[in-house]
This record gives sequence, structure tokens and C-alpha cells, in this order.
Amino acid sequence: MIKKVKILLIFPLLFLSLSIAKAEEWQELKSEHFIAYFTRDEKFVKEVLDKAEVYYRSIALDLGYSRYKEFWTWDKRVKIYIYPDHASYLKATGQPDWSQGVADYRAKQIISFIWSRGFLESLLPHEMAHLIFRDFVGFESDIPLWLDEGVAQWAEDVKRGTMKRMVKDAYNQNGLLSMNDMMKLEIRNLKDKNLVFIRPTRTKEGNDGVVILNSTNLVNLYYLEAASLVDFLIAKYGSDSFANLCRQLRDGKQIEEALTFTYPSSIRSIGDLDNQWRDYIARQY
Repeated sequence: MIKKVKILLIFPLLFLSLSIAKAEEWQELKSEHFIAYFTRDEKFVKEVLDKAEVYYRSIALDLGYSRYKEFWTWDKRVKIYIYPDHASYLKATGQPDWSQGVADYRAKQIISFIWSRGFLESLLPHEMAHLIFRDFVGFESDIPLWLDEGVAQWAEDVKRGTMKRMVKDAYNQNGLLSMNDMMKLEIRNLKDKNLVFIRPTRTKEGNDGVVILNSTNLVNLYYLEAASLVDFLIAKYGSDSFANLCRQLRDGKQIEEALTFTYPSSIRSIGDLDNQWRDYIARQY
């Protein structure tokens, strides 16, 4: 059930120490796992809360976290701040012009504005998946970036079919990044769009090769492969095993040790993961 009240809220410190300078009258709607703050368009906000609850159940179930009780309930509910338009969102948060939303994973907050359906279909499940994942594994564990980002990309269910086809195309063209790159690339730090990268790869026949990419294509391919790796682990071995993998990482194991513990008879190294993932892609479509 959604409950509505009016409050006077001082906007708190957000992701990247973002804040606004003055109090603003917000309205509040509550659902079981979320609290939405807004100033207009209650109908849109109700749709956001309805979608958020659907995503919460499906993401938690698919990732194997649904058995945990009192997760995001009562005072632990996630807060969603929805500004009336893009300009007011940018002014309040100080984000760059291209930004459509931002999240504070430690404070469990998502901030955006009333805009296209893309918010409901992409940004909302993406950021929720980050929140659920980090709530489970914590912030101190040494989590590979591809796993963190792969969970969030994979959660955008509306894009899964397209992502699978694009990864299969890259595989067929011998253009996949190596698992070594997936483990080591600091992809978030790539700012210069004019750079060209020559990266090692392995062809589908098993031979050594190279792939040449500009910055944008490198970033896009990295995120596509990250989502594909998560899809493979869940589709092949199930949600319970994936949750167990995350528990091992949360408890301090490095990725190879966690893989060995979780999949002792099948994946005992990053190399095993790479081989099985490629076989999985080869059989698709």
C-alpha cells in the first residue's frame, strides 16, 4: 500500500557530496520497500513506486537474495528523489548536463527527475541492482568491477535480448575483450574519447588475436561482456549459486578462490570461467 504525506525536507548530502542550499516542500509517498520524494506529478511517482517494487522482487529473486527478511523495509527503505524537470535536477545535484540520474549506494538513495520512460525501464532497475548487490556484498570487499557493473547492466531486462545479440556478434567477429582485460581495466577512468586501443583477444578458434577499439566502443564492449558474464553464471548455475559466490566475496575471498568454492567441479579459475562463458555464447542464437 502506498501512503502519502507532506513534509518539509532539507535535502541530504548525496553521491559525490551533492546538496542543495535551501529547504523545499516535498511530498512523500511510501511503499513497502521505498519512499519517494517529489513536488509534482503524483501519478508518475506512483508508477515509479509500483515499478520499483516489481524490480525489487525480480532482482532479489534472480540474484538469490529473496530469502533475506526485512531487507529494505521500515526505516531501511530506499529513498527515491524525483525532481520536476531536468534543469532543477541539475541545479540541485551539480551533475553534468548529460546526467539523467545519480545514486548514493551507501545512503541507499536514487535521485532523478520526471522524464521519459527510460527512467522506469533502464535507470531505475540498473541503480536498484547496484544497491541490492552492494547491500549484500558490502563496500569493503574486493569485488571485480565487471561483476558489480554486470549485475546492474543485466538487471535492465528490457535490454537483455539486444545485449546477448551484440555479444554474440562480437564473438563471431573475434572481437571480445580478454578476461585479463575484464579483470584489470579501470573502465570508469576512460575520459578521452579520442583514444584508440589495441587489445589482445582470443579468436573463437582459440588463436591469439587483437581487437582495435576507440574509447566509446571499448567502454560499451566492456559493459556488454560484464552483463553477459553475469547472465551466464545465473543461467548456467542458478541464482542460489550466484548468491553463494557473492557471499564468498563478501567474506573476503578473492574472485578465483570464490569461484572455486562456489563451483568446485566446474570453475576453478578465471580461465575456466572464460572458457565456459565463451562456450555459452557460442551456443546462443
